[in-house]
Amino acid sequence: MATKKQDTSTRIADNKKAAYNYFFEERFEAGIVLEGWEVKSLREGKVQLTDGYVVIRDGELFVVGLQINPLKSASTHVNPDSIRTKKLLLHKEEIRRLVGKVEQKGYTLVPLNLHWKAGKIKLEIALAKGKAEHDKRDTIKDREGKREVERAMKSRSR
Repeated sequence: MATKKQDTSTRIADNKKAAYNYFFEERFEAGIVLEGWEVKSLREGKVQLTDGYVVIRDGELFVVGLQINPLKSASTHVNPDSIRTKKLLLHKEEIRRLVGKVEQKGYTLVPLNLHWKAGKIKLEIALAKGKAEHDKRDTIKDREGKREVERAMKSRSR
């Protein structure tokens, strides 16, 4: 009997604007420090990643602007803050490398997606370089070209 290995990683939220605004150099998977009500809200998908960005303070990484909206049934003794700055967990060597790269001109750290991995919530971040306006236009042009090719292939197969 062949048993299929179940995928333990499922997406919670994506930052779709990131691929439009940045070129990705390297990707990293970081743990994230959350409170209990935040985990419950993430299970329900009440998160917005689009306005988030990563900052470095005192040799530690923090994600700012990651908005997790509290559930209506949140506990009465907990005061939820939906835009709280959350700490990211990475190995010291990785953080040192990232600090060195971010200090170079033009590099920034961008959150790409939130996902479950082995029962834990992980944030995928990328070392990225901003795109110029003409690069963004090229991205749109490529996307539209692919759509036209797919339409042509679809109508041809009928």
